[in-house]
Amino acid sequence: MAGNRDRFSTFSTATRLKQLGERTAAHVYRSQSRRQVRRSRLTGRAALLVLVLCTLVVALAYPMRQYVSQRSEIADQQRAAAAARERLERLRDEKARWQDDAYAEQQARKHLHFLRPGEIGYIMTDPGAQAAAERHRTGQAGSDRPWYSNVWDGVDKADRPGD
Repeated sequence: MAGNRDRFSTFSTATRLKQLGERTAAHVYRSQSRRQVRRSRLTGRAALLVLVLCTLVVALAYPMRQYVSQRSEIADQQRAAAAARERLERLRDEKARWQDDAYAEQQARKHLHFLRPGEIGYIMTDPGAQAAAERHRTGQAGSDRPWYSNVWDGVDKADRPGD
């Protein structure tokens, strides 16, 4: 110990401070390099974790998309089945109505203009609707006919009183 004390006493304070600073700097440098080693190991683990997570996401993306699309198809099919059941119920009701003779007679009178013996039937027609039906029946609406036919019809309409 005495030798160490003599050795330190021969150096000046500035030299002692310089050596103390160098030792401290070396200690700090070593601790920083340890932290960097730890960080690099942690970063590698994090990179591996990210890689595994990305792989899982990519691996599960297609099955999840299929699952969602199949669920929507199932929902569409269920809606279609419900609509078909509703239509079937309406058709059954209509079939049951047609089994009733009074309903069949009512429909025959309405659509086929059937009459009972002794009844007199009247059919009233609208002249405007009849002309439109005639044009529709012949397939010649105003734009489908030649221009001179449209002009001549316009002259005829202008000559008629009350139109």
